[in-house]
Amino acid sequence: MADRDILPGSFRPRHYDLVITDLDFKNWTYKGTVQIDGEIVEPVYEVTINALELQFVSAKASLTSNKSDLSFDSVSFADDAKTQRTVITFPVMLPTTPAASLTIEFKGELNHDMAGFYRSQYKPAAPAAASVPRDDEFHYMLSTQFEACDARRAFPCFDEPNLKATFDLTLEIPDDQVALSNMPVKESTPAGAGKKLVSFERSPTMSTYLLAWAVGDFEYVEAFTDRKYNGAQIPVRVYTTSGLKEQGRWALEHAPKIIDYFSEQFDIDYPLPKSDILAVHEFTHGAMENWGLVTYRMTAILFDEALSEARFRNRIAYVVAHELAHQWFGNLVTMDWWDELWLNEGFATWAGWLATDYLHPEWEVWPQFINEGMDQALSLDSVRASHPIQVVVRDALDVNQIFDKISYLKGCSMIRMLASNLGIKTFLKGVAIYLKKNAYGNGKTKALWDALSEASGIDVNSIMGPWIEKIGFPVLTVTEGSNEITVKQSRFLSTGDVKPEDDTTTWWVPLAVKGSTGTEGVQELALTTKDMTVSGISSDFYQLNAGATGFYRVNYPESRLRTLGTQLDRLSTEDKIYITGSAADLAFSGHGTTSALLSFVQGLKNETHFRVLNQALDATNTLKSIFADDEQVKKGLEKFTLELIDKALKVVGWEAKKDEDYNTSLLRKRLLLTAIANSHEETIQAGYKRWTAYIANPTESPIPADLRAPVYRSAVRTDPANALAALKQEWYTTPAIDGKEICLQALGHVTDATIIKDILLPFLFSTSPPAAAADSIPAGDMHILAGKLAGNRVGRPLQWAYLRDNWKQFNAKLGGNPILADRMVQVSLPKFSDLEALQEIETFFAGVSTKGFDRTLETVKDKIRGRAAYKARDAEGLKQWLVGNGYA
Repeated sequence: MADRDILPGSFRPRHYDLVITDLDFKNWTYKGTVQIDGEIVEPVYEVTINALELQFVSAKASLTSNKSDLSFDSVSFADDAKTQRTVITFPVMLPTTPAASLTIEFKGELNHDMAGFYRSQYKPAAPAAASVPRDDEFHYMLSTQFEACDARRAFPCFDEPNLKATFDLTLEIPDDQVALSNMPVKESTPAGAGKKLVSFERSPTMSTYLLAWAVGDFEYVEAFTDRKYNGAQIPVRVYTTSGLKEQGRWALEHAPKIIDYFSEQFDIDYPLPKSDILAVHEFTHGAMENWGLVTYRMTAILFDEALSEARFRNRIAYVVAHELAHQWFGNLVTMDWWDELWLNEGFATWAGWLATDYLHPEWEVWPQFINEGMDQALSLDSVRASHPIQVVVRDALDVNQIFDKISYLKGCSMIRMLASNLGIKTFLKGVAIYLKKNAYGNGKTKALWDALSEASGIDVNSIMGPWIEKIGFPVLTVTEGSNEITVKQSRFLSTGDVKPEDDTTTWWVPLAVKGSTGTEGVQELALTTKDMTVSGISSDFYQLNAGATGFYRVNYPESRLRTLGTQLDRLSTEDKIYITGSAADLAFSGHGTTSALLSFVQGLKNETHFRVLNQALDATNTLKSIFADDEQVKKGLEKFTLELIDKALKVVGWEAKKDEDYNTSLLRKRLLLTAIANSHEETIQAGYKRWTAYIANPTESPIPADLRAPVYRSAVRTDPANALAALKQEWYTTPAIDGKEICLQALGHVTDATIIKDILLPFLFSTSPPAAAADSIPAGDMHILAGKLAGNRVGRPLQWAYLRDNWKQFNAKLGGNPILADRMVQVSLPKFSDLEALQEIETFFAGVSTKGFDRTLETVKDKIRGRAAYKARDAEGLKQWLVGNGYA
């Protein structure tokens, strides 16, 4: 515990009775009373409790000691905003007792910071209840976001994950609005003056961060599970503000099926009497797994059959599955402390893909995970400033920084690798053992490994320990001999500068060898030492990590990589994606060459599978991003890319075919966007023609949802000034749930420096009010435009300069939410490829507080170093290859 800044252990909570009253929609305040029943485990004059931005009115301790009932009023409160604690002092020493209650009256703020108990602004889709708060621009709903450490912003509490308790909640609200919480409504009674008191059933034992409530003008659509739980089907509802409930149908098709699926797979019935889903208009993340009341960003839960892009079907199905997996893994059993957040997020990510694959095998979600998830995890974990999955977390700001893709995507990759090697049935048997042994309590990583060892008979602790406790992952360097290969593992760093002290870990590496002579299929071998020789390998064809379940890179001899590029018929979709990603990372780090990467990718020009081409195009985009300052290289890479997509682009074209599959619709969008980005005039003009028809008559010439992005991009490229004005207006008024996101992404591709400086950057960084709502991107959406500007050669330095010069304004807009600051640093800075920019970044941040995003900042700097080194090392070799192969 020495590395944790935790509360004193003198008071242990068991139960909270929380009452929230006097919601003031003018001053955005409320009042509350909380009675916390628990145990005093040692005599104390003071009780320390978590609280932030709360005003304590009074506090009283009531307890039973030596069969006498005692009560003491507090004499003082001492707030410490830095530690987010309040010390309550009593006039006498409170004795040890198993029966104590702490009652606190307090006042709180309905903030607009997307943390704690907060308000979200929205434009109503239908007339709202009379009491709904509103101003000239927006209406408002209220909801909570407590993970990781923001329950303390809403009410005084012992806000640590292993201080579990039960909760009774009562909310005083306007009588024409709806209140929601984790449990069903127990009672609703009139409270006078147009108000009512809504009380909820007692919650199960859970962590404070999982408590949730919401107040608003809500309506819902409802369905039920097929299975019965305690003799009844579970009601599942999707709640929205008025006018939007029908867009919850797609999520509702999935949620009941997923609850049934997980109940069977985990061998534990869903433990609550209902499952609610709430669409929240302003939200930091994608969703939050509050037990029985999961809250979502709008684009992660609502789907409009007429207006939404097809890709959001996939996103919604997956996010619903991810959050429902948490109802067991995270809620029923919670990690003991935030250093093991990966237990929640890694497992839920894997289970989310598992359930999505079960419901939609036609989507091929495991190739999607390799392309979108594992590849990103490998990239993040390949920098020196990465962190182990299980990382030291000292305090609340540290917690916010580990909500990164290492926990989610590397964690998922670890689970996937282990499940593949143990077998899914055995793995799930172990998961069920873990959940049953730790139900309604807290678990550690070792407890999961012990349960999986019990189910499999394999010592999972020893094979998985280095993967969880150590930083990074290995690259396997292959040396070919006569009918044999030697495989050597070493730490992989994208900067290519591994030192002996960096390379002390020996991982258990499942090799999954394909191509052993006399062996059909995959030979399951494991590398458990620094190197080993595998005999009986075909000189014609072999591969490692077949199926791409292992979390590592494979560095083949360059000649072998070229050969694999001619043997694509022997590779699965997963293999092609994985080998392409490996070749790109190895070229970046200096383990391989860009010419070898391009030679392999060149072989994919007859490929029409979306995920394979998506990975290949990700690789060529990285090359353009780093090397295209050289005009000759830029044109050569454009020619190479257009040749790569030519066949597939001709197949899919602009028009969707009747009943075409989901992946084809995604492929069309990616190919059209790629053609536009690489100066394909025919595609640009076709897109711009659709744009001008739409602007002239939106009703007669609407743009199909899946074509909006390429049409908008064509407009931005052809007529940036007029397109910007139209897209800003579209962003402000669009009824499409995903429409704002698509508009912002398109605007990020403007390359006119004057427009970026004078219009886009003020639009991004200004706050409303005083700016007009139409001229200010909400803080929760800033990363959408910022990420695209960072990938824009003209916009990147302009955005950095604006951020640097307006740092105080930027922080004020975020309202102190560290998650948003961390995200902006993460998306806006890592695309620089020169050491001069790195020096500027280091100099600036040396003079400001980086608490809350210091880990992310170090990762960003490592990425810039890697890009600069790659550019210096391979620029000439890339140019020679492009010239030699007729592209430049």
